[in-house]
Amino acid sequence: MPMQVTTGTVVGGKIVVEGLPLVEGSIVTVLSREPEEPFALSPEDEDELLAAVAEIERGEFVSAEKLLESLRKYG
Repeated sequence: MPMQVTTGTVVGGKIVVEGLPLVEGSIVTVLSREPEEPFALSPEDEDELLAAVAEIERGEFVSAEKLLESLRKYG
């Protein structure tokens, strides 16, 4: 499944995205920031973020349960 990065604005409690419309039923991830806080990704950062998302989609991640368990062992 191809990934895309887009920005949007909350209008009437819903997120309105810029650019190409998303397909109905698309699964999305929303990162929110404070209104005065700038947010921009360099092309390299965007590539790294998309690579990380692809790893998660392939199941290459540590579950929250296992992470907390390992922190308890070493904490």
